[in-house]
Amino acid sequence: MSFQSIRNYYEQLVVDHLIDHLAPELDITDDDLLADIACLALNNLPARYIRHEVDMAFFLTPGERERMHERVASETRKAAETVIADGGQRR
Repeated sequence: MSFQSIRNYYEQLVVDHLIDHLAPELDITDDDLLADIACLALNNLPARYIRHEVDMAFFLTPGERERMHERVASETRKAAETVIADGGQRR
């Protein structure tokens, strides 16, 4: 049995938010710093495991999807503030 198709739905949401919004806004270009921010944000979000993207599209209401995106934005910002305040030394 292969479990390679299982992933946390929040992973892509966090990465997309970092790349599309937070990194340009805060002028973060260091990949290690972005990875640290992503890890911290993901540790503060619930795990939502899926096998296929359609799994979430089918089961989420528009309101639930919006709340997920708001929570991702909030947690990535908090994580960025924490990592930046620590000088990127959270390893």
